[in-house]
Amino acid sequence: MVVFKISELFTEKSLGAFFEDMVKKQPDHEFLVYPDRGLRFTYKEFDERADNLAKGLLGIGVGKGDHVGIWAKNVPEWITFMFATAKIGAVLVTMNTAYQKHEVDYVLEQSDMKAIAMTDGFRDTSYFNIMYELVPELKTQARGNLHSKKYPHLKDIIYIGQRKHRGMYNTNELLLLGQNVADKELTDAKANVDQNDVIMMQYTSGTEGFPKGVMLTSRNIVNDGFYIGENMNYTNKDRLCLIVPLFHCFGTVLGVMSVITHGSTLVMLEEFNPLLTLSSIQKEKCTSVYGVPTMFIAELNHPMFDMFDLTSLRTGIMAGSTCPKEAMKAVIDKMNMKEITSVYGLTEAAPGFTQTCAEDTFEKKVNTVGRKFPNIEVKIVDPETGEELPQGEKGEIMCKGFNVMKGYYNMPEKTAETIEPDGWLHSGDLAVEDEDGYYSIVGRIKDMIIRGGENIYPREIEEYLFTHPCIQDAQVAGIPDEKYGEIVGAFIIKEDNCDDLTEADIRDFCIGNIARFKVPKYVFFVEEFPLTTSGKIQKYKLGDLGLKLLEERKVNGDL
Repeated sequence: MVVFKISELFTEKSLGAFFEDMVKKQPDHEFLVYPDRGLRFTYKEFDERADNLAKGLLGIGVGKGDHVGIWAKNVPEWITFMFATAKIGAVLVTMNTAYQKHEVDYVLEQSDMKAIAMTDGFRDTSYFNIMYELVPELKTQARGNLHSKKYPHLKDIIYIGQRKHRGMYNTNELLLLGQNVADKELTDAKANVDQNDVIMMQYTSGTEGFPKGVMLTSRNIVNDGFYIGENMNYTNKDRLCLIVPLFHCFGTVLGVMSVITHGSTLVMLEEFNPLLTLSSIQKEKCTSVYGVPTMFIAELNHPMFDMFDLTSLRTGIMAGSTCPKEAMKAVIDKMNMKEITSVYGLTEAAPGFTQTCAEDTFEKKVNTVGRKFPNIEVKIVDPETGEELPQGEKGEIMCKGFNVMKGYYNMPEKTAETIEPDGWLHSGDLAVEDEDGYYSIVGRIKDMIIRGGENIYPREIEEYLFTHPCIQDAQVAGIPDEKYGEIVGAFIIKEDNCDDLTEADIRDFCIGNIARFKVPKYVFFVEEFPLTTSGKIQKYKLGDLGLKLLEERKVNGDL
């Protein structure tokens, strides 16, 4: 096997063109493996499948600039749609598997989605029930002829699977259709795509209650993935066990992009399972694995952990929330991941712009988020004045470079608030730079909860709670938690004549309507909120109040 290392600083090719170049270099090298079902694709085999699906999409009228949703776990078709849409210049709109009706309704409408590919559902959520409720025309109209009153852009629903459903194509039918579309049609479509076209849109929760579609280009994500792989010393001998969701940049960029830019191999699981993760690493001799701290802790604490041979591991990424020192130490010592790294960024930054590297000391790996990527500028500024601060002073961390998103879809004002006219991207996070150029995240400006790697904006949940007739006012804040880092707490002032309202009522009101990870773990009924002298709510005090109220519940035997 020939081991090669990409030497270019970054590429100016589109995702599709870059991948096809890699296919030419190593057509028979394994690209995608699902060890739980023995499914394997070489680079060439997968590229042919992606081309076929791309032609199928062209055959039903999907073309450059059209928005195609993907609502599924990490199934093989997810990555196939990712490359098929990129090849023809369509935009893949990634959807959280935990979305419920309220969130799906918003994304379908706000994204101007033309088609959506989906599976049966996720855990106790039926995607079919949600879709048939939101788009009742599916039950009466033939596939290819959908005319939705509420979603005028929506024309096709694609079922990821073999079964047939009223009003929907399935993926096998699209692949069959693709065999009957002329190769020239696909060649012409590819020629019309370049690296600056938007190829992916990921929704990030909104501070004002409205999720925003982050528009990412090939230039953003391919280059970002390249630098991430460089910091782990990836080559085509590396095999990444990817267990984080593809609907996040953690999966698509830190995972898929770092692999394709180095000719490595993806070893996939549909969803995280600690036992399957350990067995997959052993079976496929994986050299790398990713996860948020809770995933690594679940693997380390699994009763069968000692039965598995993990000596093939050397690197990976622990990210998504603060990396506990003891967890990092155990991963290095017990999982052989001496070259583990951590990445910092945000979806709007495609997502990474700082990272520790394989050779960094343990202290740097647990106390910092590393140094900036090449070809990206990073600075720390005073949040009030915007003035750049010297090393050692705390301020907002900002970045500028190839990785900055194109903007928020159909939200020019929000885009202007986030990206300065000269290209600097606001992160909303507070950081400090040390004398060696390493950055440490020390706080947040924006009101955001990070629950086990999921970014949650309180305002989005508050807007939904305000629709309850018995809620006069509601504030949502993060409460410190040993397992998840933070959990969601809701502080509620009841309307008059609503004394019977209970914590269970509030949770029931949320479950099935907003994603489960956003549902408040605890609900506290209060008479007032902590305020500043000017009357503004002090969010940071709500977390402390939540801990105090939980302690009172323990004392009273209510927990």
